[in-house]
Amino acid sequence: MTHIYKIMGRDEWAAAQAAGVYDGSAHDRRDGFIHFSTAEQAAETAAKHFAGRNDLLLLTIEMAGFGEALKWEPSRGGALFPHLYAPLPLDAVIAMRELPLGADGAHIFPPA
Repeated sequence: MTHIYKIMGRDEWAAAQAAGVYDGSAHDRRDGFIHFSTAEQAAETAAKHFAGRNDLLLLTIEMAGFGEALKWEPSRGGALFPHLYAPLPLDAVIAMRELPLGADGAHIFPPA
Protein backbone atom coordinates (compact mmCIF):
# COMPACT_ATOMS: atom_id res chain seq x y z
CA MET A 1 0.00 0.00 0.00
CA THR A 2 1.38 3.38 -0.99
CA HIS A 3 -1.72 5.56 -0.64
CA ILE A 4 -3.92 6.70 2.22
CA TYR A 5 -7.09 8.79 2.05
CA LYS A 6 -8.45 11.92 3.70
CA ILE A 7 -12.10 12.96 3.59
CA MET A 8 -12.74 16.67 4.01
CA GLY A 9 -15.13 19.42 3.06
CA ARG A 10 -14.51 21.59 0.02
CA ASP A 11 -14.06 24.60 2.33
CA GLU A 12 -11.27 22.83 4.25
CA TRP A 13 -9.49 21.99 1.00
CA ALA A 14 -9.80 25.59 -0.22
CA ALA A 15 -8.33 26.83 3.08
CA ALA A 16 -5.45 24.33 2.82
CA GLN A 17 -4.71 25.46 -0.72
CA ALA A 18 -4.71 29.10 0.38
CA ALA A 19 -2.36 28.27 3.28
CA GLY A 20 -0.14 25.97 1.21
CA VAL A 21 -0.40 23.21 3.84
CA TYR A 22 -3.10 21.27 5.66
CA ASP A 23 -2.90 21.36 9.46
CA GLY A 24 -5.95 19.14 9.93
CA SER A 25 -9.56 19.58 10.88
CA ALA A 26 -10.63 20.79 14.32
CA HIS A 27 -11.03 17.10 15.26
CA ASP A 28 -7.50 16.34 13.99
CA ARG A 29 -5.97 19.27 15.87
CA ARG A 30 -7.77 18.26 19.07
CA ASP A 31 -6.38 14.71 18.78
CA GLY A 32 -2.87 15.93 17.91
CA PHE A 33 -2.62 14.21 14.52
CA ILE A 34 -4.29 14.12 11.11
CA HIS A 35 -6.67 11.16 10.70
CA PHE A 36 -6.48 9.17 7.48
CA SER A 37 -8.07 5.94 6.24
CA THR A 38 -7.01 3.11 4.00
CA ALA A 39 -9.06 2.38 0.87
CA GLU A 40 -10.83 -0.38 2.79
CA GLN A 41 -11.68 1.94 5.73
CA ALA A 42 -12.77 5.07 3.85
CA ALA A 43 -16.45 4.19 3.28
CA GLU A 44 -16.97 3.36 6.96
CA THR A 45 -15.16 6.57 7.95
CA ALA A 46 -17.49 8.57 5.68
CA ALA A 47 -20.58 6.88 7.10
CA LYS A 48 -19.49 7.29 10.71
CA HIS A 49 -18.06 10.82 10.68
CA PHE A 50 -19.54 12.54 7.60
CA ALA A 51 -23.07 11.11 7.24
CA GLY A 52 -25.36 13.26 5.14
CA ARG A 53 -22.69 15.75 4.04
CA ASN A 54 -22.75 16.53 0.34
CA ASP A 55 -19.76 18.90 0.29
CA LEU A 56 -17.02 16.29 0.61
CA LEU A 57 -13.84 15.52 -1.23
CA LEU A 58 -11.73 12.37 -1.14
CA LEU A 59 -8.02 13.11 -1.25
CA THR A 60 -5.55 10.42 -2.26
CA ILE A 61 -2.27 10.88 -0.39
CA GLU A 62 1.13 9.45 -1.31
CA MET A 63 2.63 8.09 1.94
CA ALA A 64 6.27 8.11 0.83
CA GLY A 65 8.29 10.76 2.59
CA PHE A 66 6.31 10.95 5.83
CA GLY A 67 8.83 8.81 7.70
CA GLU A 68 8.21 8.41 11.41
CA ALA A 69 5.57 11.17 11.40
CA LEU A 70 3.11 8.59 9.99
CA LYS A 71 2.03 6.06 12.59
CA TRP A 72 -0.38 3.13 12.30
CA GLU A 73 -2.48 3.06 15.45
CA PRO A 74 -5.51 1.05 16.59
CA SER A 75 -8.91 2.68 16.38
CA ARG A 76 -12.35 1.30 15.43
CA GLY A 77 -12.51 -2.30 16.55
CA GLY A 78 -8.74 -2.44 16.91
CA ALA A 79 -8.10 -1.82 13.20
CA LEU A 80 -4.90 0.09 12.45
CA PHE A 81 -5.46 3.55 11.00
CA PRO A 82 -2.83 5.90 9.57
CA HIS A 83 -2.23 9.03 11.66
CA LEU A 84 0.10 11.84 10.60
CA TYR A 85 1.83 13.71 13.42
CA ALA A 86 2.80 16.63 11.18
CA PRO A 87 1.11 19.02 8.78
CA LEU A 88 0.19 17.50 5.42
CA PRO A 89 2.22 19.00 2.58
CA LEU A 90 -0.11 19.58 -0.36
CA ASP A 91 2.35 18.05 -2.80
CA ALA A 92 1.61 14.68 -1.16
CA VAL A 93 -1.97 14.92 -2.48
CA ILE A 94 -1.95 13.07 -5.79
CA ALA A 95 -5.70 13.10 -6.51
CA MET A 96 -8.80 14.91 -5.31
CA ARG A 97 -12.28 13.66 -6.18
CA GLU A 98 -15.84 14.64 -5.30
CA LEU A 99 -17.58 12.35 -2.81
CA PRO A 100 -21.28 12.75 -3.63
CA LEU A 101 -24.21 11.23 -1.80
CA GLY A 102 -26.15 8.46 -3.48
CA ALA A 103 -29.93 8.10 -3.45
CA ASP A 104 -29.57 5.84 -0.41
CA GLY A 105 -27.70 8.56 1.52
CA ALA A 106 -24.36 6.73 1.38
CA HIS A 107 -21.35 8.39 -0.20
CA ILE A 108 -20.40 7.20 -3.68
CA PHE A 109 -16.70 6.35 -3.83
CA PRO A 110 -14.81 6.44 -7.11
CA PRO A 111 -13.51 3.16 -8.49
CA ALA A 112 -10.13 2.20 -7.04
